[in-house]
Amino acid sequence: MNRKWIASTFAVLLLGVVLGESAGLFSQPAAPKQAVAPKSTPQPSWIWLGTPKDNDIIYFVKTFQANGVTKAQLQITADNAVKAYLDGTEVASGDDWSSLVTKDVTAVFQKSPGATHVLAVEARNEGGAAAMIAKLTLQMGTNTTAIVSDASWVASRESANGWNKPGFDATSWAKTSIVGKLGAGPWTSINARAFNRPGSTSTAMNAVDPKKLKVAKDFQVELLYSVPKDVEGSWVSMCTDPKGRLIVCDQYGGLFRVTVPAIGGNASETKVEKIPVNLGEAQGLLWAFDRLYVVVNGAGKFQSGLYQVTDTNNDDVLDDVKMLRKLIGGGEHGPHAVMLTPDGKNLVVVCGNATKMTEIVDSRVPLIWGEDHLLPRMPDGRGFMVGVPPPGGCIYQLDRDGKEWTLLSMGYRNQYDAAFNKYGDLFTYDADMEWDMNTPWYRPTRVCMSASGAEFGWRNGAGKWPAHYPDSLPAIVNIGPGSPTGVTFGYGAKFPAKYQDAFFICDWSYGKLYAVHMSPDGSAYSGALEEFVTGTPLPLTDLVVNPKDGALYFAVGGRRTSSALYRVTYVGNESTEPVKVDEAGAEQRAIRRSLEANHKKLADPKAAIDQAWKYLGSSDRYLRWAARVVLEHQDVAAWQDRALSETDPIAATTALLALCRKGTPDLQAKTLAALDAISWSKLDESQQTDLARVYQIALIRLGKLDDSARTKLIAKLDGIYPTKKRLVDVELANLMVFLQAPTAAAKTVALLNDAPTQEEQIDLARALRVLKAGWTPALRTQYFSWFLKASTFKGGNSFGGFMANIKRDAIETLSAEEKVALKPLIDAQVGGVATITKVPPRAKVKEWTMNDLADKVAGGLKGRDFDKGRKLFGEANCFACHRYSDEGGAQGPDLTGVAGRFGPKDLLESILDPNKEISDQYAAVEITTDDDRLIIGRIINLSGDGIILNTNMLDPNSQTTVDRKRVESMALSKVSMMPKGLLDTLNEDEIMDLLAYLLSRGDRKSPMFQK
Repeated sequence: MNRKWIASTFAVLLLGVVLGESAGLFSQPAAPKQAVAPKSTPQPSWIWLGTPKDNDIIYFVKTFQANGVTKAQLQITADNAVKAYLDGTEVASGDDWSSLVTKDVTAVFQKSPGATHVLAVEARNEGGAAAMIAKLTLQMGTNTTAIVSDASWVASRESANGWNKPGFDATSWAKTSIVGKLGAGPWTSINARAFNRPGSTSTAMNAVDPKKLKVAKDFQVELLYSVPKDVEGSWVSMCTDPKGRLIVCDQYGGLFRVTVPAIGGNASETKVEKIPVNLGEAQGLLWAFDRLYVVVNGAGKFQSGLYQVTDTNNDDVLDDVKMLRKLIGGGEHGPHAVMLTPDGKNLVVVCGNATKMTEIVDSRVPLIWGEDHLLPRMPDGRGFMVGVPPPGGCIYQLDRDGKEWTLLSMGYRNQYDAAFNKYGDLFTYDADMEWDMNTPWYRPTRVCMSASGAEFGWRNGAGKWPAHYPDSLPAIVNIGPGSPTGVTFGYGAKFPAKYQDAFFICDWSYGKLYAVHMSPDGSAYSGALEEFVTGTPLPLTDLVVNPKDGALYFAVGGRRTSSALYRVTYVGNESTEPVKVDEAGAEQRAIRRSLEANHKKLADPKAAIDQAWKYLGSSDRYLRWAARVVLEHQDVAAWQDRALSETDPIAATTALLALCRKGTPDLQAKTLAALDAISWSKLDESQQTDLARVYQIALIRLGKLDDSARTKLIAKLDGIYPTKKRLVDVELANLMVFLQAPTAAAKTVALLNDAPTQEEQIDLARALRVLKAGWTPALRTQYFSWFLKASTFKGGNSFGGFMANIKRDAIETLSAEEKVALKPLIDAQVGGVATITKVPPRAKVKEWTMNDLADKVAGGLKGRDFDKGRKLFGEANCFACHRYSDEGGAQGPDLTGVAGRFGPKDLLESILDPNKEISDQYAAVEITTDDDRLIIGRIINLSGDGIILNTNMLDPNSQTTVDRKRVESMALSKVSMMPKGLLDTLNEDEIMDLLAYLLSRGDRKSPMFQK
């Protein structure tokens, strides 16, 4: 048993029980030695021109008077990119809003000694929130003043000749607006302390010493090369050429070729050469067909797209560039990786969700996707990517010349890379939306099998589909919060068999290289996660197995952070001979592939439809998926009657889902009748959730119901709602609200009052926000009282905006009289920390020890109350940090699979004594700075020399930025994030109920729980 994992698993377990209202889990920064800012200089504000737009460019101008400047420093940033001019001279640029660009600009004043000067700024927004902030500090003898961004600046969306030089007439330009004060969200890392730091003379932080990395047993890591930032930039992509040399690319610059020393050689022998072509900004590299393929993610110098680079005269120097396909999109959600198909004949290209769909000649995905939300979708709470429609992130297959593109799968958020396993299945590591944390639509980073025709349900804002929807596919394994970057399988590595078969994935923000060990699971796979290499910080960008020496190479860098190249080798005694292909699961995979072969329009589809029908009711979700996609590619007339007459409930649900997605309004009545014929009581919870979703698709896709059909459907749903099953009730609530059922208000408000988790409450409140029917004054009062409690909930950057949107929509359903009556409640404010359920503070029961509880837990938790255990988990705010069965926070580890790893005794022991063994996986770091501050938290992001930490796991938006140049020491905390005594306010039975709930996910009918 791995007690270290268990200890980390309960980082904040039962914190609310012991501490009541949260005071923050970690120490807050101590007061610095010096004042936050000189009193003689004003502080800047975030400014913009009007309402932000996607791909917005604003030109700002500030004219000022200054004589005798002896020293000048400019500090500036913008969301998302900025370029600054002083008296017509470009003096600063940057494309990371979370880090100030600091430049000494004294020389400009020495060249322009006059009294009138112009500070001009070009700021670009990619999408969502937008603003610019700047401070020009001027020293004139003994006097110091500052020019700061404020409402006195003027701006335009159109530039003009000489706009950035003295003498330009800007009287016709508009005044800017203050978007937020210094330190305002979402730009909290740019605060007064950040502006008061001295200017940087360093260009990068040092590479992490391999001795400080945690590495899997019998592996070693060596640092081969520290990248000179000013010359070679920050490396984010990598591949090998036929001679075993590495080809790498700077995120904002050019291409380089790296010749590595032999294993055991001297790292100083590493040779880096600039590739002499005018191309770079690549986030995907591949050597194939005697050429280098480059996927450019345009950061300003180059057009995004797929290129090939060749050596035209065979002198071993790449010298010719050709664009094969222009791709519309850039930034961190633009085009990414490129790889070779297993047969070696074609390419695969990965594009993030801000990349517009390119022209295709074919699609494995049926071309019938839509938003598919029954109730109005809420956009992102901060306006990020508002209006961007499906398909989101896409994966394409194309020929070697980049001419004919086929869509393979879609619906990702921002998958950076992908890789094929030895059986020919494609896998990717998809990103989360960290601004969604602690909402029901948050989806953690996850490994997905990119099956033929797959849809993973990314939609903007609150519209992301949950993993249980039958019209999308789930993850192979959920990872948690992070920033996915490069991936590869270990094939070709001189590693033990377990690691040759592993899927290696890079998490940039948390500094973790994971090995995902996959096992056959039906026609797909299940995954187990292992930390292979970790560091603090270790911003991993890409990795590759070099077939020439069998070593694994990885790069760190990105976002202008310090970049370096490392090599991983095995030094143990296990065999490293290449492993043979394991035939486990081959039969099921063969069935899936035979179905996938018909993911296209067929001239005579009868045989394909007959084959698909055999698997529409399969217990294997991937076989059901593959079979349904076969149907959706064919004319609906060829199979609609069969779908309407199907009697197997699971096959009928799947077939009718296809019919709803593919059919036309004239099929509405027959489709609803077929759905009504499926016996609800004979379905398990998962199957009931699927059926509720199919009803939703019928209402979305097949047209408006007439009054008779609406009344009939309300009566049916009224007889089963609520079910007291979390996911089923949320889907039924959406249906009841959409139909404006008379009982929807009373039933859903009752569920809302009884729901133990923040996520469940938000799901129900979101549905109720558009309900107009069935309200009484008492129900309205209960509903709007919930907003008072919810005002203290914590979440990611968009959380406040989402909650405001729910309340705004709810207010719009009120009559004029109701608005007057409820005004005191609507306008009421409350502070503090969320109390999820109405329970009094708990008194201390006992300081529990293993001796007290050992006999009780040894009994096997027979006859426990699982529902009470779930309520305790919610009351204790454990859901604020931990996911369990696809609900809860993500700052701590997902506890869903704890039953498969641990028994009651091990679980209990780790809660009672969390400091006995501390896992690095969720450990905090302690940072001391040169101004005597101590910051304790978990590193969640990096930007240039900035290290961003979460300092309160109960609040994902509680962040502190530390300047790497001011760090005096950094080390893992020796104290567990989980305090002792977390069970001391529970009685013996409650402790057993809680343990039983956590261990019951695997099987509530296990002998462990039977009387």
